[in-house]
Amino acid sequence: MTEAQPNVEQFPSIRWPDLIPGKLVRRYKRFLADVTLTSGEAVTAHCPNTGRMAACCEPGRTVYLSYHDDPKRKYPYSWQLIHMPTSMVGVNTLVPNRLLYKSLVAGVLPEFRDIQTVQREVVAGGCSRIDLRLIDHSGASTYVEIKNCTLVENGVASFPDAVTARGLKHIIELQKLAAEGHRAVMFYFVQRMDAVCFRPADHIDPAYGRQLRQAAENGLEIVAYDVCLTTRQIRLNRRLPCEL
Repeated sequence: MTEAQPNVEQFPSIRWPDLIPGKLVRRYKRFLADVTLTSGEAVTAHCPNTGRMAACCEPGRTVYLSYHDDPKRKYPYSWQLIHMPTSMVGVNTLVPNRLLYKSLVAGVLPEFRDIQTVQREVVAGGCSRIDLRLIDHSGASTYVEIKNCTLVENGVASFPDAVTARGLKHIIELQKLAAEGHRAVMFYFVQRMDAVCFRPADHIDPAYGRQLRQAAENGLEIVAYDVCLTTRQIRLNRRLPCEL
């Protein structure tokens, strides 16, 4: 049974610091991006995203950087957003965990009610870490792994954007937790606004798609949300249909 869409105005947000616009020159070495600011200054920014980012790192696009004056930082600028043709896209992979945690604590998501405690980075299965453990008033646990999704093609949000052994391991671990009687959820955080549904990226990592479908048949829940994203703030927006 499909959950009713909540009133998104009640969703908490994360406000960006003052963002500085520029043009992306190139992204390289995974963690670095050269950007020409609107002032004409050329800077190197930290890229807080280890993924391939094939759908959101096109040179010449407008990007938005935050600035940090911590003298210990090697790169004072951090890349936060890129303006793609059909949507603004958030590239910071730290944002999904922070924002979902904030939303769960606020108790606004209809998929996760009666939550008493939200724990982060919990060990499950002896060695694997799962992003969140939710404990309800009866003491029952829900384990949630969060995946940042920036790949959207023809309105379809997909994950992963590169072959991922680590992502495959998370599916297997969640499936084990479901088999033990726990609630287990894979949460796809679509950090853009132009998707109409979610599907696993079989054309990129077919093994991931096969394992996700098998896990779904064995009790794993799959939830995908997009966001409302501006240069001032980001918040969760609406649940997307998941097509397996």
